[in-house]
Amino acid sequence: MTAYKEELALTDLHALFRQIVDVESVSGREHHLADLVEQALSGCPHLEVLRQGNTIVARTDLGRSQRVIIAGHLDTVPVAGNLPSRLEERDGRAFLVGRGTADMKGGVAVALHLAHALTTPVHDVTWVFYECEEIEATANGLGRVAQTHPDWLAGDFAVLMEPTGARIEGGCQGTTRFRLTTHGTAAHSARSWLGHNAIHELTDLLETIRAYPVREAVEVEGLVFREGLNATIVSGGVAGNVIPDTAELYVNYRFAPDLAADDAIAAMRRAFERPGVDFEVLDLSPGARPGLDRPAAREFCAAVGGEPRPKYGWTDVARFSALGVPAVNYGPADAGKAHADDECCPLDDLDATRDALITWLTPEERS
Repeated sequence: MTAYKEELALTDLHALFRQIVDVESVSGREHHLADLVEQALSGCPHLEVLRQGNTIVARTDLGRSQRVIIAGHLDTVPVAGNLPSRLEERDGRAFLVGRGTADMKGGVAVALHLAHALTTPVHDVTWVFYECEEIEATANGLGRVAQTHPDWLAGDFAVLMEPTGARIEGGCQGTTRFRLTTHGTAAHSARSWLGHNAIHELTDLLETIRAYPVREAVEVEGLVFREGLNATIVSGGVAGNVIPDTAELYVNYRFAPDLAADDAIAAMRRAFERPGVDFEVLDLSPGARPGLDRPAAREFCAAVGGEPRPKYGWTDVARFSALGVPAVNYGPADAGKAHADDECCPLDDLDATRDALITWLTPEERS
């Protein structure tokens, strides 16, 4: 650990939030923020602090009957002229605007604040601040800890502090991206009959996407999920007067969590594999069932309140689900502002999230 002159304002949630937003931490460059987090939490006598790479794990050991995990990623997508952060008032609400405010340094700020403040929570708590969520899955800090130190992530229930507008979102969709490549024969466009146009061969594949019977209302454990199948990138051709001999179509399938990942990719192969078309899987991540019927999840929902919603998109709740730990998404900010140039988070969302977690984790609040 490198010692820095900066000290995180752990007792002042709003000041802490702005501090960590202004520490640039694009994926792969989280070391400075990770050092500050480790430095701050190492000063808490009620926490054991562990580190792997730029992932920090801090946990209590109070002998409670249950252990819960509260996790958030430190990294952001690249900065787009939106750092340092700035305060704005919109419709009577105070917002912090800047890269990472929504995804997901608001959740990180709440977790850091509470990791310091809650010295005797009703459950033992493992706080996880991890690296490289926004890039390829092989770099994901949570996934790497799950592989090398699964005991660090043992627990009865987990909260992933993704932006949800301070409302519970259960489970998540699975996702796969695959590339379809068609083949033809190059020729001069003035004599096109001497060639075979690979781009034209994409027509049938695009029609398959348009006609595919995606499910629009899939109930899984009381939450209703929606699927999506979309072409995301099309490429092909080398010049305006050449018949292209190859073309590529990238496709993204978001599937409901009642469908296993292997079954999802098998369905895509049945729909798209055909002679003359190469099918290449680029990534495949399973979804996560909500698990809201588990006792620890029911307790969390009762403490936090509100009607749980399904999570549209893939999040690391799926990693916890794979470890046998039911998990939900719950954190400040509107997910629709994630990665936007005007990314922002209302400060009262931070307060609401903090207060709900205190109600859940503090014995006095629940007596």
